Amino acid sequence: MLTGLLFAALLLGQPAVAGSWQQNVSVGGFNKVHLYTPDSVSAIGQGRGLLLVLHGCTQSIDAYLSANLTQAAEQYGLVIAVPDAMNKAGFGCWSYWQGTKARSAGDYKNLISLANSLVADVSYQIDPNQVYIAGLSSGAAFANTTACLAPDVFAGMGISAGPSIGTSSSGAIGPCETANVAARCAQYAGSYASHFDSQIASIAHGRNDTTVNLCYNEQNANGMADLYNVSKLSGENLISNGAGRTADETLWQDGRVSMLWFNNVDHAWSGGQGASGAYINGNSINYANYLGQYFLENNQRVNRNSAPELSNVQLSQQASVVTVTGNATDADGDVITVKASFTDSVGQQQLVSVTPATTGNFSLSSPVLSDDWYQLTVSATDSGGLVSSAYSEQLLIGPPPPATAPELSDLAVAVNGQCATVSGRVFDLNRDLATVTVEFSNGTVSASVNGDLFSAAQCQLAGGGQTALITATDQGGLFSAELLSFSVDAGQNATLDHHISAGRLDYTNYANCYLEYGTASFVLREQLITANQCRWQDDDASCFGPAQSCSAAGPGDGDDNGGNPPAPPAPDCVAFTTNNYSHKVAGRAYSTGNIYLPDYFAKGSNAAMAGSTWGITTLSSADGSFWQLGACPQ
Repeated sequence: MLTGLLFAALLLGQPAVAGSWQQNVSVGGFNKVHLYTPDSVSAIGQGRGLLLVLHGCTQSIDAYLSANLTQAAEQYGLVIAVPDAMNKAGFGCWSYWQGTKARSAGDYKNLISLANSLVADVSYQIDPNQVYIAGLSSGAAFANTTACLAPDVFAGMGISAGPSIGTSSSGAIGPCETANVAARCAQYAGSYASHFDSQIASIAHGRNDTTVNLCYNEQNANGMADLYNVSKLSGENLISNGAGRTADETLWQDGRVSMLWFNNVDHAWSGGQGASGAYINGNSINYANYLGQYFLENNQRVNRNSAPELSNVQLSQQASVVTVTGNATDADGDVITVKASFTDSVGQQQLVSVTPATTGNFSLSSPVLSDDWYQLTVSATDSGGLVSSAYSEQLLIGPPPPATAPELSDLAVAVNGQCATVSGRVFDLNRDLATVTVEFSNGTVSASVNGDLFSAAQCQLAGGGQTALITATDQGGLFSAELLSFSVDAGQNATLDHHISAGRLDYTNYANCYLEYGTASFVLREQLITANQCRWQDDDASCFGPAQSCSAAGPGDGDDNGGNPPAPPAPDCVAFTTNNYSHKVAGRAYSTGNIYLPDYFAKGSNAAMAGSTWGITTLSSADGSFWQLGACPQ
């Protein structure tokens, strides 16, 4: 048994947001992105896939919350991202017919940045070889253009009811415009055109669509097939989800291109049984599910070899050296390297590796480790670069710390409409954190915890002043609590006529509002647009009123920070009294790392701190960087 080993657990590395929607996230150049992260991972490649879904004209991204995207996400291990266009054309469209078509321009740049940002965030575990883009109508044409501009980023696309790339806005709702899709796509790609050799495309259209000309379905499919230089296969397949929900499928060589006709679908995203929302149709198959299966079967970029597997991992300790043994196997017979990393509380990492014997058995030992908490991670990598699931445990080297309540820090609250998200850090010296809860006015939420970061969200909060009580509790019942205050702007909820009567909208530019909401009630909030003028608008700014003088309260209750309370002045001096180890973790002190008797010193002043790891010391600072012994001067 390993001395000092507490709460050993196999960590799967799942992000805290798995299995749920995160709404209105600001990421990759977009102010609002709905994100869904599944509990599952992809059956191919490494980790999860990523599917960007682009809305159509006059369509809110909220419509996709009820479009059955989560079924595909869970079944095929896809992170779903639904961004709200930043540079909209008329009627809230993606501006596929306007502006410069370049990787560095407008929303093309934003979409590439969104994909790259999510891939770079290791908590999502996205395989860069499984990044896809899809869309409806103007979103489809914009998705197609983006995939042509960046074929190195997007391994596949799903184009639903989209006009051909490079056509005019008139061509979307008028007679069919002839387009050389292959030539235009190749031109957009420029020096990246070689990546078309491994890109795939699904093209789809509702048979009952009377908005976008049906001619574009075959024109787009044939164009992408010409670009990929693949031949059409004979025959047609009937795809069925049961209950009369069907689509007709035509395939090209090696599955590189597919063309679908959604039966009984008008100009809408085909969401399958139970799907609902603006321009969401449930009469045919679930297109997102189809794309998940299509990408799974036909992705040309993933390594379809299986990853190595770790088993029977065991730990032992002698003095301050940890030995790891176990078995690593690879079904494909590839050469395997086993690596173990030991990361201390301040992020310093020590690596050791070994190539197992032919039996797969391995043994490796750490260097001499200083007294500290360590995160041990063991993984196996084959010669093809595939990595096994990681085995991870927390290790304590040296004497155990005294019982101490968890510490909360960096607390913040972000308000979006009538929703609030509380986040921060929680540090538990004993590594026995049990729960972090946040008590809102309308209920208590268990926070998601990922490492030392936590977050909790609550909606339907009443307008006005609010509080959130954050409580962190360990398994021994010790706890700490902090109270945050914030305010909620509930907006003005009314019908179109009532908004106009109240002066928030006028008859000059109400058309977008009517197209989006009809006679239903909707919420407008006052937004500052110049130094002294405001306008009322909905959450995605597709429906808005005239520029006018701000109301008496003004946006955000009239303060100068858009509704956020002014930051408090920095204190002249702060002081902390805790054990030397906690001072080191917080960055107020450092240690020599002596494994027999660690010595601690205050950062800045380099003053020696009495006691060893768990000695209690008071440190104070006037600027947050120069720390000295003792309390703040009176």
